[in-house]
Amino acid sequence: MLVSYLVKPGLLELKEMPVPEPSRGEVLVKIKAALTCGTDLKAYLRGHPMIPMPGVFGHEFSGIIAKAGKGVKGFKEGDEIMAVHSAPCLKCRYCKKRAFNLCENIMQTKVLGAFAEYILLPAHIVKQNLFHKPATLSFEEAAFLEPLSCVVHGMHGLDIKKGDKALIIGTGPIGLLHTSLAKIKGAKVFITARKKERLDFAKTIGADAAFEINEIENIISEMTDGIGFDFVFECTGQFGVWENSVNYVRKGGTVILFGGCKTGTRVSYDTYRLHYDELTLKGAFHFTPQDVKTAYNLLKETINVSPLISGHYSLKDLHVALERLSRGEGIKYAVTPD
Repeated sequence: MLVSYLVKPGLLELKEMPVPEPSRGEVLVKIKAALTCGTDLKAYLRGHPMIPMPGVFGHEFSGIIAKAGKGVKGFKEGDEIMAVHSAPCLKCRYCKKRAFNLCENIMQTKVLGAFAEYILLPAHIVKQNLFHKPATLSFEEAAFLEPLSCVVHGMHGLDIKKGDKALIIGTGPIGLLHTSLAKIKGAKVFITARKKERLDFAKTIGADAAFEINEIENIISEMTDGIGFDFVFECTGQFGVWENSVNYVRKGGTVILFGGCKTGTRVSYDTYRLHYDELTLKGAFHFTPQDVKTAYNLLKETINVSPLISGHYSLKDLHVALERLSRGEGIKYAVTPD
């Protein structure tokens, strides 16, 4: 099978590798669509601690079961499926606390290699996070299951009520998915970033207002009666934005720090604000099986992700898609082996 191999930052090689044989409980998936994401781009440009090099990469995908191992229940050869690339072990200390996204083994047992003709899903993923693709979804749309699961997790437990005002910082794929989900929950959504064309696009998918960050003080004054937003979602992973996020939330409000900063980054906050204004700062990482089920149902019934697909590339042209993303062109590209 053909596999896109990340040799080092900036260098991809298309390699011929043996097609894996599924063991008990495993399924072999013929990839029909894989999506680019910010993590892939970081790995391609400068490396990423979660993506070993040299090695395979890509983790947002959908496809058709080419072969099912013994003991697989509910799925068979020829089934169109959608899945995520990880699942908790259900045995470690954090799994026993039901903090499944923080499973001690989840990153070590995740599956990379969606930029290929086939991907092998181990039994723990098959049991927990494999779904039949509805006929109403294209393979490209179905591949959004993983990033949407992350966004669902970040909003899990938040009491977002109809009419609440939510600020989304960042207009990348994750910020735009936050926009769509916050709208579904009934919030009035404001989004800010630096690129005007991306802000204009955000309005086409439901943002009530889109503005550049230098307008934030006027927006807070005019749109929130000067008190700030009920919820702020940081979706850039830039430490300066992390620090400034608390300036935009009202007393008693919540800031979700979704974007991951570089390892070792430190930020500081005004303790008076945190304490006397009773702010909630919440990190968000990965997802639980319940988040995946919720994302699956959203894709099946509610949310429209097709506008976020900026184009299609063959596997051999993956580098073109990544180079375009590095120049700020497009949101997500669908990569197909055919």
